[in-house]
Amino acid sequence: MLKSLLKLIGSGDYRTPQELAEVLGTSAPLVEQMIAQLANSGYLTVAEMCSEGCEHCGLASACQARPGNLRLWMLTAKGMRACL
Repeated sequence: MLKSLLKLIGSGDYRTPQELAEVLGTSAPLVEQMIAQLANSGYLTVAEMCSEGCEHCGLASACQARPGNLRLWMLTAKGMRACL
């Protein structure tokens, strides 16, 4: 299930642990635990945030990365190799 989760995160089609959980047929808390495990193992990293700040960004209203919103994860090189 970890490899399936990596592939879903890598696809960029899902935004919340709940959405990921629905696709995987499990619970959001379990998905959050798996994400933590994958991050601790070097398969995922937190995506870098904009350096400008949201108040000056023209995409702020559509961005999921605003403070207080979701943490954005991305695959590391190790994560990408695992998805092959």
